[in-house]
Amino acid sequence: MANGRDNFGGFRYIALAGNIGAGKSSLTGLLSKHFGWQAYYESVDDNPYLADFYEDMRRWSFNLQIYFLSARFRSQKEMLGDRNSFIQDRTIYEDVEIFAKNLYEMNLMSERDYENYRALFQEMSDYLRPPDLLIYLRAKVPTLVNQIQQRGRDYENSIRIDYLERLNVLYEDWIDRYPHEKLIIETDTLDFVNNKEDLGKVISLIEQRMFGLFSNP
Repeated sequence: MANGRDNFGGFRYIALAGNIGAGKSSLTGLLSKHFGWQAYYESVDDNPYLADFYEDMRRWSFNLQIYFLSARFRSQKEMLGDRNSFIQDRTIYEDVEIFAKNLYEMNLMSERDYENYRALFQEMSDYLRPPDLLIYLRAKVPTLVNQIQQRGRDYENSIRIDYLERLNVLYEDWIDRYPHEKLIIETDTLDFVNNKEDLGKVISLIEQRMFGLFSNP
């Protein structure tokens, strides 16, 4: 990819959004390879709070969300500074609109911590740039559960179905209000990891949208 340009001839910022187990990381890699975008992944395996969080959400909720917020803000500055077209696995907006909000509504994060967290995000928001295109992977809870089980992360074994259901409700509310360019892909009947035809369908949907968005780079 010369001079930061992708297959569409310009610098692009694409992001994938979706619930736990929706397939964001897998699709990030596949789209990165197909379009020539640099891939940036969510900090999971090196997250020092994630395993503790799933064991005791109330105790570790604020620590976890602050870690994600700072890591994603730092990553976005690096990504935009490189001036290479890139695709991001999960956005900073999801931290605020979905995960922290859900923890607060479930009484797993105190009001004091939640308000402090939101105030910090508001300070950061002036320095953020929304993606040129947000791709939302919509999946029902049975699909999420199946894919979580398939990837076999020990710390995810304790994720409750009602927790995923609550996240899905918040995702639907947020994506409905999201004010920038977006593409919603229904993934329940797709296996873009193992089925090339399904991956082709996803790529086709993205190309159709991007040819309109990026027709004048």
